Amino acid sequence: MQTDSSFTFVLFGGTGDLSMRKILPALYEAHRAGGMLADSGKIVAVARHVAGRADYLEWVNEHVKPHVSKNGLDETAWASFLDRIEFVKIDLGNPEDFTLLRDAVSGLPGIRVFYLATGPSLFVPICHALASVGLNENSRIVLEKPLGYDLKSSNAINDAVGEIFAEEQIYRIDHYLGKEPVQNLLALRFGNVLFEPLWRREWVESIQITIAEELGVEARGDFYDNTGALRDMVQNHLLQLLSIVAMEPPHSMDSDSVRDEKLRVLRALKPIDPRDIGKVAVRGQYHAGVIRGTAVPAYATEPGVKQDSTTETFVALKVEIENWRWAGVPFFLRTGKRLADRVAEIVVNFRAVPHSALGASALRGGANRLVIRLQPNETIRLYCLAKQPGEGMNLASVHLDLAFDRFFREGQMEAYQRLLLDVINGRLALFVRRDEQEAAWRWVEPILNEWAASNKPPKPYAAGTWGPAAASAMLAQHGTCWLEEEN
Repeated sequence: MQTDSSFTFVLFGGTGDLSMRKILPALYEAHRAGGMLADSGKIVAVARHVAGRADYLEWVNEHVKPHVSKNGLDETAWASFLDRIEFVKIDLGNPEDFTLLRDAVSGLPGIRVFYLATGPSLFVPICHALASVGLNENSRIVLEKPLGYDLKSSNAINDAVGEIFAEEQIYRIDHYLGKEPVQNLLALRFGNVLFEPLWRREWVESIQITIAEELGVEARGDFYDNTGALRDMVQNHLLQLLSIVAMEPPHSMDSDSVRDEKLRVLRALKPIDPRDIGKVAVRGQYHAGVIRGTAVPAYATEPGVKQDSTTETFVALKVEIENWRWAGVPFFLRTGKRLADRVAEIVVNFRAVPHSALGASALRGGANRLVIRLQPNETIRLYCLAKQPGEGMNLASVHLDLAFDRFFREGQMEAYQRLLLDVINGRLALFVRRDEQEAAWRWVEPILNEWAASNKPPKPYAAGTWGPAAASAMLAQHGTCWLEEEN
């Protein structure tokens, strides 16, 4: 991916955790690869906790280096990367400080990218301050999640930002959409005649989408206790992955064609009747347990969490899409903290053959399945049945690996690296459009409201397990189970 696009990348929250772990490492990897970033491109970090550029570079050396280069740090590339970085000390609560930023970037080349790696409460003040010094022209702005607490607050942020930046200037980032297997899912479906005819209700029995974490809330207890898993993960990450899996073929891969098809999926989600939420939605909260031999505390005893908290740390949902392609096919979504493993995957279970002369195993649903693993290792596997060696016609499950590293010499690009390059180069396809976000909030809100009105606490589950038993029972009612339960 070569580029001549000159840019000035302004990073708000320049000393924050996200900047240190993801954003700056991604920009370094693009720099190290050569040709991905224009030589004239500059990075301007904005923060108030360090005195000047020298102190900031010392901070970057200490906090960013541990998160870069799986194959080791290239000291020469690192030194030249640091040469790209400038620093401006700003108090975001003081709009007059933004004149310092204006003066710092006025002589720098190319498109301006403003990345808001801050809390959402600062999005609107930052945008107003940028406009007050004329920095909203010839620019793009990147908004991190969460964008609001509900549909009303999300609309309020979007309305305020939309008064200052046009929709085509706004990049609402969801890093799961930048992952290599998600991109390859589009390639598999729309580039191969093999899969597209099977991608419909006649041949698909069910689909599972899981984002599981071993970690708890860590140092984010105050934030998480006012958010919960439904807002933090389902409303954005899981519904975005669902829309990618279920979308119709776009007429091209330009940004609006792709996002139009995703929007159609979100608008076709079957509304959940509040009276049925107990049947199709499971909420849980982790209690004390053991993960990989280490005892971990209950959610209610984590720092920043209320002892009587009813915030969910686990959600499992049965979702239906009311259109011709997917009518009657259940989509099972699941996410949680302090689960048995860290994994994100999409599992497409195909229907069993209608009749088999080869025995009962060939009639089992899910014998043919596609597993798209997003993390920790990014792979795609196609499972099918084959004869075991030896006497008799005994079948066993085998898989075909779509091992990209065997076919492509260059390494896979990290999600943030791809998405940041897309922002710099003006590609919007992998970013969330406002109407998509509104559709997702509109579908999620009845669940939020019902849970808020209910006096029922979340179902408990021990840390280090796969969540409440009710999540497994929900799938059992449909004659299926979560992938790890089958294995």
